[in-house]
Amino acid sequence: MSTIQFTQNYRDLSTDQGFQFEFYCDRCASGHRTRFKPRPASMLNEALGAAGGLFGGLFGQAANLTDRAKSATWERAHDGAFQEAMRELMPGFHQCPRCTQWVDGQCWVDARGLCKSCAPDVAEEAAQAQVEYEIQKTREAVYQAAAPREDLVSHTVSLTCQHCGAQTTGGKFCPECGKPTARERFCGECGAKMPAAVKFCPECGTPAT
Repeated sequence: MSTIQFTQNYRDLSTDQGFQFEFYCDRCASGHRTRFKPRPASMLNEALGAAGGLFGGLFGQAANLTDRAKSATWERAHDGAFQEAMRELMPGFHQCPRCTQWVDGQCWVDARGLCKSCAPDVAEEAAQAQVEYEIQKTREAVYQAAAPREDLVSHTVSLTCQHCGAQTTGGKFCPECGKPTARERFCGECGAKMPAAVKFCPECGTPAT
């Protein structure tokens, strides 16, 4: 007696009119559908004859047991159609000896006798890794282009008032004592103190620097 090898990766599309099945690859989930097999017209006649012969034509009992006979006949035909569907699609499927998944030809590595999950294609993996690397580099480039440059970031310069020692960030007068924040200048030649606005030393005439 033949056994059923596909128990999870299929969908039963059978109806009262006939039988049809759709099998799936466990790895990529691509579907493969069998041809529709119409239900033989003799099935119903056999079921009705069996019910009438067994129960002597009693209407109430016959109606109930006709359904049972009909169901049993349908189940036998359904199992036969399923076995036929497996024979139809079995050549296109392989069961991986390592992970036991049923996969179609697209997910099977014939040279290694394993599915692609257990025996990945080196060239495909390398190509995928290259694509992921390029994507990562592109993201890094976009991030760096959007980030502010360190050399363009403005820095706040803190000054110390020469009169009271308070810290100030600019301006002509100290916010603490109100005195001018301009630094004192001295002549580089004679060392004399020079006013902020003069261009020459008032002591020796040396140009201010």
